[in-house]
Formats: sequence, structure tokens, C-alpha cells
Amino acid sequence: MTISQQIITVAMVILATMLTRFLPFLIFPAGRPTPKYVQYLGRVLPSAVFGLLIIYCLKNVSIFTGSRGLPELIAIVLVIILHLWKRQMLLSIAGGTVCYMLLVQFVF
Repeated sequence: MTISQQIITVAMVILATMLTRFLPFLIFPAGRPTPKYVQYLGRVLPSAVFGLLIIYCLKNVSIFTGSRGLPELIAIVLVIILHLWKRQMLLSIAGGTVCYMLLVQFVF
């Protein structure tokens, strides 16, 4: 990349970042109520994203070969237990990730 191409690329990244940060405040000003469809999306999208992540993470797990999905199952159970116990998303995610990595590296 030439210097001018690098400057243009950085400028476009800055513009896109600023647009995505400021656009919601311009579309939905503080004085107006939030539209019903935006409230609906705010309620359903977090669950949909987690469902999508679970499916994506487990799509290549085979219960008929290798470790038969046991490390994944143990890590999922740990995530559920941690979340029900502490209700802290980062703790649940970190605990499940560390558990899975330890199981894969040292047990299975």
C-alpha cells in the first residue's frame, strides 16, 4: 500500500467507527421514546446470539469418534453451573474456556 492508500484506509475506518457510534443517537434522540421493534430486538437478540454461538461451537463435535464430545459437555455444564451460581457472564465464559482447554490439553 502506498502512503495515500494507507491514509484513505485509516480515514475510512475512522469514519465508519464514528458513524456506527453516533448514528443511534441521531436516529433515536433522547426526547423520543424508543420504537417498539428496537425494544423487541433488544430483548430477543442476546438469546439468539448465544444460541448461534452454541450451534457454531458444537457443529463439528462428533459423539461417535475421539473424545465423544465429553470435554465440550463438561465445559458446558461448568458454564451453566457458574452462571447459575454467580450470575457473572465473564466468569462463566472464562471458567468454561479454561476448563475446556485444560481438558483438551491434559485429559482427552
